[in-house]
Amino acid sequence: MQKSFSLDLLEVGERATIQQLDSSELPSKFYEMGLLPGTVVEIKHKAPFHGPIGLQISNSNLLIAIRKSEALHIFVEK
Repeated sequence: MQKSFSLDLLEVGERATIQQLDSSELPSKFYEMGLLPGTVVEIKHKAPFHGPIGLQISNSNLLIAIRKSEALHIFVEK
């Protein structure tokens, strides 16, 4: 069994399943957009110099951008 790690460590094109979110550090809009445990996400874009991360939420086909500082609080498994 793999250990979970933060979303920012994924590379472009990689898919992973959200395992846990640090709810004390993330706004409620993340849950409203579908970033919930069990959701599969794919990294579509990573901006240079710690810029935003573009990811696609598989079950809703939604494409969103989040800050790297927010991605640090979303834990995933491949």
